[in-house]
Amino acid sequence: MRKILLLLIASSMMVPAGTFAQRKKSFSPKKASASSSSSRESTLRNQLSNALRQAQGGQYEAAANALFSLSRRPELADERAQIKYILGTMLIELKLYQTAAFQFVDVIRMKNPKYSKLAIEKLSIVADTLGDDTILNYAISRVDLNDFPSNLKDMIHFRLGEISLRNRDFTKASDLFSRVGSGSSYYYQALFNKGLAEMEGSQPAVAVGTFNKMLDARRRAPVTDTNKVAAQLGLARALYQKQDWEGSIEAYAQVPRDTVLWHDAVFEQSWAMLRAARFRSALSNFQTLHSAYYEDFYMPESLLLRSIVYLYICKYDEMEKVLSLFEKTYGPVRSKIGDFLKSTSDAASFYAEVEKANSMKISEKGSGLRLPYIVSRNVLDQGDVKRSMNYLEKLNQEKRRVEANSAFRASPLGQYALKIIANRGRNTKFAIGDMVKAHLLNMRVELRDLYEQAGFIRYEMITGRKESIKKKIAGKDLGAEQIDENIDRQFYIQNGYEYYPFKGEYWLDEVGNYHYLGKQSCE
Repeated sequence: MRKILLLLIASSMMVPAGTFAQRKKSFSPKKASASSSSSRESTLRNQLSNALRQAQGGQYEAAANALFSLSRRPELADERAQIKYILGTMLIELKLYQTAAFQFVDVIRMKNPKYSKLAIEKLSIVADTLGDDTILNYAISRVDLNDFPSNLKDMIHFRLGEISLRNRDFTKASDLFSRVGSGSSYYYQALFNKGLAEMEGSQPAVAVGTFNKMLDARRRAPVTDTNKVAAQLGLARALYQKQDWEGSIEAYAQVPRDTVLWHDAVFEQSWAMLRAARFRSALSNFQTLHSAYYEDFYMPESLLLRSIVYLYICKYDEMEKVLSLFEKTYGPVRSKIGDFLKSTSDAASFYAEVEKANSMKISEKGSGLRLPYIVSRNVLDQGDVKRSMNYLEKLNQEKRRVEANSAFRASPLGQYALKIIANRGRNTKFAIGDMVKAHLLNMRVELRDLYEQAGFIRYEMITGRKESIKKKIAGKDLGAEQIDENIDRQFYIQNGYEYYPFKGEYWLDEVGNYHYLGKQSCE
């Protein structure tokens, strides 16, 4: 890549001289004016030659400043596409990607037969680095995909696949992800996304094969390898969608504890256990999910799932406690979300709320927030918000690079870069604010539905209690015998369980290994 750039600059150094020479021959016949113009052109030619020489010599900052100044000269209108293209490559070398993107967009708009295509290729690289779909879409819309150089096609296929997946065109997304070569740095992410597209397209059996292929390719990676763990969770979800409950439970169990995906795996495994009628195993999971360690997690569905499990095993007293906990926890959450939505209208305020939560230290979580901390945290974990926050952080990094160099910051190019970054940052914050509002509206609807479900579950609880009382009156009451009470604890230890009769406490290191002891009922 560096060789190509040097060749391009070297060839560029020859172009201005010829252009100026041709222009000099057709210039005004007035002697004084011609002399002045010739002197000015000679100066510009020297400046341009020096800038290109600096670029070739690796003096990117000096070259970029000179090229930026020359790109604004009307006398160099014919060379502007060439100057801006090389300026953009200098800015990439300085890691000022957002500022570079604007140069390439300008070149593309000029429709220069030589530099427009080169600018599109560079713009696609910059957009990939920034994670900016808007720029990438612009670049791709300007050229035939087959015209991209082979070394960029994996990246283009991957990014186009992401866009198709977000647009819910799952067949196209799967096809695009499958075109990413195994030697590409995008390969594993593409394979994972292909599995997601297959699941979204109601092809769980195909997705199982895709995730197994990914797991096989990463079999020698460490246990906590990100791609390996993601593939494991994807496999578990595909098996669940395929209604292979036991296979799914086993796959979820393979997600290692020391990863951020473990909590999701435990919750989803509980659903699989419910579907497989493994109620006591599901209850063991809830000791983990509802421990104090995870009190900052937004998971109303988990409490309702727990109450449903209690309903299945006719533990009405426990069910009552869980439903009360659901109402006590999420009643205020629902009210605060509603109040926030009613009192807030501008996108900047929505962004400010989650930005405050994002920068908050653990010791001060929740203080000064208008929304409950668990709500802000949940919104920040949403894919679109997380992606935009990452983009915003890249803009901030670029701003810090400019500000760290006082001479560059004071230069016209430095001021221009700060203006671009400020505008992009402001627009991105507005966009994030709109995303936050949309997620809060969804959460409010979700909580309304969950409250409705809680009402149905409570109705079932009351009905179950009535039936239980009827049995007692009829003399069909069940004894107080505990499930498994005749089995020695060694049975559980030998089968991989730690054995703790629950007394309202837990050991953090042991959460997830707790084996529930319940009383028989309902049969």
